[in-house]
Amino acid sequence: MSASAPPSEGLRVAVSKGRILQEALPLLARAGIVPSVGPDESRKLILPTSRADVSIVVVRAADVPTYVDYGAADAGITGKDVLMEYQGDGLYEPLDLGIARCRLMLAGHAGATATQGGRRVATKYVHTTRRFYAERGEQVEVIRLYGSMELAPLVGLADFIVDLVDTGNTLRANGLVPLEKIADISSRLVVNKAALKLKHGLVRGFVDDLRRIVAGP
Repeated sequence: MSASAPPSEGLRVAVSKGRILQEALPLLARAGIVPSVGPDESRKLILPTSRADVSIVVVRAADVPTYVDYGAADAGITGKDVLMEYQGDGLYEPLDLGIARCRLMLAGHAGATATQGGRRVATKYVHTTRRFYAERGEQVEVIRLYGSMELAPLVGLADFIVDLVDTGNTLRANGLVPLEKIADISSRLVVNKAALKLKHGLVRGFVDDLRRIVAGP
């Protein structure tokens, strides 16, 4: 898969819905990029901003890398978990934004061990989970699920789950515990490789602005 040429003259930034968008907006505001209408106040999916040359595209977290890779967006903001799972090669990841922090964890019943045999693991992070076990020289059956991950061990569908954990409250409420950390997760800025060449000044300025803001004070 190769990065496609960006479709517009300005800068189009794809941002994950939900927590990432809410935590990214203050960073973007400090870079002078403020949506002309609040994302919660409009059904529009492409939001013009206070900068005439920048627009924000609001998409599902898992779709951000695809929009950026194929050039439908010049840059994007999404979680590292999504990028670990994505299989494309048209992205440049220049910056950890340090927002929406959590952990990608292997979890299961209290007293279980991650090295038990005959394992089935339920997760939406299929590629990441397979890599995790392959690096340990172990084989598991990975069952793809898209929601209510904690239910899988409760009904015998799987022995373990791999999912994002923030407070751990949902795990505890369902009698599960985190067993092993796979990765620390935060939101990252990604850039379309073609846009970095064709819109170098605009893209580089955007990246540098966010890098300065993240660095503080």
